[in-house]
Amino acid sequence: MERVVITGMGIISPLGQEVSTFWNQLTRGQSGITMIDQFDTSALGTKIAGSVKDFDGTGRFGRKEARRLDRFNQFALAAAEEAVQQSMLDFSKLDSSRVGVYVGSGIGGLNTLLEQHKVLLERGAQRVSPTLVPMMITNMAAAMISMRWDLQGPTMSPVTACSIGNTAIGEAFRAIRTGYADVILAGGAEAAVTELSMASFGNATAMSTQNDAPSRASRPFDAGRDGFVIAEGAGILVLESLTHALNRGAVILAEVCGYGASSDAYHMVATHPEGRGAAQAMKAALAEAHLSPDQIDVISAHATSTEVGDKSETLAIKAVFGDHAYRIPVTANKSMTGHMLGAAGGAEAVALVKTLQEGVIPPTINQETADPDCDLDVVPNTARSASVQLGMSNSFGFGGHNAVIILRKFSD
Repeated sequence: MERVVITGMGIISPLGQEVSTFWNQLTRGQSGITMIDQFDTSALGTKIAGSVKDFDGTGRFGRKEARRLDRFNQFALAAAEEAVQQSMLDFSKLDSSRVGVYVGSGIGGLNTLLEQHKVLLERGAQRVSPTLVPMMITNMAAAMISMRWDLQGPTMSPVTACSIGNTAIGEAFRAIRTGYADVILAGGAEAAVTELSMASFGNATAMSTQNDAPSRASRPFDAGRDGFVIAEGAGILVLESLTHALNRGAVILAEVCGYGASSDAYHMVATHPEGRGAAQAMKAALAEAHLSPDQIDVISAHATSTEVGDKSETLAIKAVFGDHAYRIPVTANKSMTGHMLGAAGGAEAVALVKTLQEGVIPPTINQETADPDCDLDVVPNTARSASVQLGMSNSFGFGGHNAVIILRKFSD
């Protein structure tokens, strides 16, 4: 079996459009949640989001190319470009049939669908864009990345709701580990901050309505939490076999050593109240990595800031780690980014790699009132320096999809 390493990372997020800015904001405890200004929110209960500000798709890709790329696709390509640049891969020197792309999206091109539906109603069927379908389907992020660099290896778009990023990274890890590919770009992208999606989530009473203080609205594990804050962006990692990376003299950022997936088999949107599936996925990841629970130094929690979700994840962590659960720092990036849906796992993997590299655990901000049901060490409000060798990242999605990855600080 091949060892699998990470050699490049890219991100588009409410906290920045490059890894260095994102990491700086994250460790400072900055919130990327702001009032929505891209559409009218007067009819909505929630008027805040983790929006990506000042993203210039036309400047990045040119007017013609940008017009045929939905916003989620633009995010994916931009993050992939940063990841490839950091990896210093020269695809012209590689066997393209051995280089793949595993990038997904939970909702896909919702902006394009809404725009073209308006065209249909106002201007008629003949004026609907012939590129509507290819612009909106969720596999197009992976497809466009593969076209960008003529990557002809295995290409797929996992659709596991908000666990997509971890699913993509985990499945890419296994494909490389077993020799199916040498290099895979993996992660997720999302651009679902729209009036329609927010109306739906709002009517389901899933989102925070703390509009008077946007930066304080996303508060995972805090007793005052009242729902998640929707966000957008992309997180993409370059994974490759250790042999391949060493042969080309790559700088190795971290190692992927475990992956676990499961299904709650319980409810369309609610997590299992006892965290059954989440615990199963964590145990599977530990087993694949040949690790005992007490070897994990930090957990990047899914922690969306919903009452049931945060409580069930706490129970799952306790079920897997026992007494050690109280000694593991558990950080929640979504307290600052909001919930990037299908992009969350990729973005949080980027943050976990940086934690392993720099020995700094980002805080869980907005910790004001302790919740006795969420009584773990959640790194409240201030980043923490720590010796970190192994980190676990949790991602859970609608339909009961659970995906957990374990990353290791790289050493020969």
